[in-house]
Amino acid sequence: MAVVALAGCTGAPGVTTTALALLLSWPLESGRKMILAECDPDGGAVLHGLLQGTLGDRYGLRNLSVAARKGEFSDAFWRQLIALNGEAGQPDSPADRILLPGITNPAQAASLGSVWKGLAAMFRGIETDHGHDVLIDLGRSGAFGLSGVLAEQADAVIVVVRNTLRCLQAAQARVTALEERVGDVGLLVIDEGPYPAGEVQRVLQVPVVATLPYAPEDARVLSDGAEQSRRFTRSSLMKAARTSGALLVQRAAVRRSRLDQRRAFAGGEVNRGR
Repeated sequence: MAVVALAGCTGAPGVTTTALALLLSWPLESGRKMILAECDPDGGAVLHGLLQGTLGDRYGLRNLSVAARKGEFSDAFWRQLIALNGEAGQPDSPADRILLPGITNPAQAASLGSVWKGLAAMFRGIETDHGHDVLIDLGRSGAFGLSGVLAEQADAVIVVVRNTLRCLQAAQARVTALEERVGDVGLLVIDEGPYPAGEVQRVLQVPVVATLPYAPEDARVLSDGAEQSRRFTRSSLMKAARTSGALLVQRAAVRRSRLDQRRAFAGGEVNRGR
């Protein structure tokens, strides 16, 4: 069980495509679900990318701001979710890969001030009470300002980078800022460039947790709704995403254990001080 936040940086490293690959390949036990929440203040991409606009913009994050003001946040949250697998009319077909679409216009982010904290609590409650995993797409500018609570409450914060010089330079400020805010940041590397994991770690001073291949043709299935080949689910991208999901679960468990120990120690110190 985990709440994992994915962050990007300038240079379009492919956070949303990575998030979708992880969502569709995440290791799930029977009865559990995986929820991907598009929490990028710059706007979501799945509704008009992978889903090709077939659902319009009836669902999504923007509908939660009104619900939060009315005290109806929890009920409204579940109504905004879209199953990305499972076949209609087939009760035995699982619908365990679920999307909370993001805003469709960056201007809508101004109305979400009261939503971020509610989402962070909701994600933690879902993970604790239902045993579902949550993946948060923070995009290039999420995790700063009021939306920072999403990163602070996550079990793991992972920055998606490409191992090219341009992307690594762009990632340095983002990684440093997140390290200062939440600590224990990890990296997921899209293997497009010449730099090995050890060099990426040396430059950015945080560990590489997982790696995905640079596979533009397969990535377009996720980013733009391109036609899916028969081999897509067995492609190098999706195989690596399955492995990466397992590694992120391990990372989240280790970080949660550390945080729980710190909180217990802090609580003990307070009690002794009374």
